[in-house]
Amino acid sequence: NSEFRIQNSELNKNIKFIKHRKRLGKGEALKTGIENAIGETIVFMDGDLQDDPEDMSKLIKKINEGNDFVNGIREKRNDSLVIKFYSRIVAWFLKFFLNSPYTDINCGYKAFKKDVVKNFTFYGNNFRFFPLAVFYNGFKVTEINVKNNQRKFGKSKFGPGKLFTGLLDTLTAYFLFKFSEKPLHFFGMIGGALFSIGFLISIYLTIERLFFGVLLYQRPLLQLGILLIIVGIQVVMTGIIGELIVYLNKKSNS
Repeated sequence: NSEFRIQNSELNKNIKFIKHRKRLGKGEALKTGIENAIGETIVFMDGDLQDDPEDMSKLIKKINEGNDFVNGIREKRNDSLVIKFYSRIVAWFLKFFLNSPYTDINCGYKAFKKDVVKNFTFYGNNFRFFPLAVFYNGFKVTEINVKNNQRKFGKSKFGPGKLFTGLLDTLTAYFLFKFSEKPLHFFGMIGGALFSIGFLISIYLTIERLFFGVLLYQRPLLQLGILLIIVGIQVVMTGIIGELIVYLNKKSNS
């Protein structure tokens, strides 16, 4: 608990314990820790002792060998089958769609140079994809096997709700890393598909009316076709606005 940690930090002057006035989530906790770190190498380690402190030297050694970021791979994971299966699905999705180099991206045990985090802002649950941001920014990344002990403190918060939010976070990461620089590609594909379907429906109904005398007011398909065309155009326009925002943002930064 907090009192125990404070007492130990007072006994060892090399330890600095920081506590928020209220719970702000893991992302804000990591952000505060980074802002107060004075070393050039930073290590993330969960506080439930599933991550073995003895492995810290292995992570730092990899940094000293010239790597910018080291991600842990949990050996003999002491988690439920559901959590293991979920982690494998996430890892496969990110590897297949985003060319992720990580075997176990959700492993909390990581080490990295302080410069790596300068252009990354921690908020909400986006800390899960900090390793991907490092990779996409061109830093040298590697992995190393780490122990995964039985959980001694606290209870796992994994459940249906966390599974659902985790899937949303994964889709968010896919969009950000794949289309943040070219939003028109994303919205253009969706809008173009909707417009094309609506246009084909309209062509089909026009042929029925001209050659077979079918009355269009009897066909609800007409409203669907018009709706798809309008929505498709709006989605494409959203992509164009996104492109304009990206352009203006880059122009202001330069």
